[in-house]
Amino acid sequence: MIFWGPPGVGKTTLARIIAQETDCYFVSISAVLAGVKDVRRVIEEARTERRLHNRRTIFFVDEIHRFNKAQQDAFLPHVESGTIILIGATTENPSFEVISPLLSRSRVLVLRPLDQEQLVELLRGALRDREYGLGNQNLKIRQKALDQLALFANGDARIALNSLEIAASLAQSQGPDKPEISLEIVQQALQKRTLLFDRAGEEHFNLISALHKSLRNSDVDATLYWLGRMLEAGEDPLYIARRMVRFASEDVGTADPSALGFAMDAMQAVHFIGLPEGKLALAQLAIYLAQAPKSNSVYEAYTRVQEDVEKTLAEPVPLHLRNATTPLMKELGYGHGYRYAHDEEQGVAKMECLPRSLVGKQYYRPTQQGFEKEIQARLEEIQKKKSGREE
Repeated sequence: MIFWGPPGVGKTTLARIIAQETDCYFVSISAVLAGVKDVRRVIEEARTERRLHNRRTIFFVDEIHRFNKAQQDAFLPHVESGTIILIGATTENPSFEVISPLLSRSRVLVLRPLDQEQLVELLRGALRDREYGLGNQNLKIRQKALDQLALFANGDARIALNSLEIAASLAQSQGPDKPEISLEIVQQALQKRTLLFDRAGEEHFNLISALHKSLRNSDVDATLYWLGRMLEAGEDPLYIARRMVRFASEDVGTADPSALGFAMDAMQAVHFIGLPEGKLALAQLAIYLAQAPKSNSVYEAYTRVQEDVEKTLAEPVPLHLRNATTPLMKELGYGHGYRYAHDEEQGVAKMECLPRSLVGKQYYRPTQQGFEKEIQARLEEIQKKKSGREE
């Protein structure tokens, strides 16, 4: 099995419970510190345990995504033969981080972050438990303080319990008689909330995807929220700026031609003043892009060009579009038939500029959004001028 979920949702605990309930020998390693040598040692332990005690072995590998392909390959024959029951835990998407042969032999179980109600119950249990928890300290705690601890933990039981321990210690230091964990003590213990984020992991891509899709859907408030989530978690502000520069071309495009310039200005501002001041420049840009008219006609136009470049014959540039920079080139017909648009009465020449096999192709197709209405009118006017000359 592969347990996939964020930190602090009980992946290791669940593996230990399974081993206990099935009476299996349990061995745990962390892929951060271990290697193939450690895997081989565990395999030998598993064989010995099976031979001497007739017990199966659950081999728990924490952070299994840290093992490279060759290291993960080392599990395959032993999983296949049944020497071990492998349980891997990962905070990263197994589709990208676990090799396909291992995935095909595994069941992926997705663990979700704990909700606030579950975390409150967990904290109450820790306060009652006299053997493993804080039950012997006779602590009192107010509901608001419990709720604040749960909210701060952001779905992570480990953070919730660690924060409770700190708050309990602070409460005890104020006097041994009926120590109470107040909201003020909790706030003192918590300091600053840590948001789940990994610049190279899936959450990084989930957040930027949410930002991009909120921008595209012209949802200003959602755009600002996802922007804030990324910035407050420590994302590189220039990375966000680069993505919004791309958005200005891909999703706004010529519906608002000034959007790209605005995006470049915001990126320059962030680069110039840094953080935290640069956050406002990104917020201003995010609001502008979210409310701007949207069109992907530039993106679609270039996609059509790419397809033709890849699939059609790369014809030579027509002679009339070439510069005759030498007598020989002029003799060969370079530039012959070229008409200078500025010399034409209406500023448009009766002249084909595409290769012969692509004559009549229309790559750019403006929408009726924003400034593209004006562009469409201009293109129609240009076409009329060309048609008039042909008549």
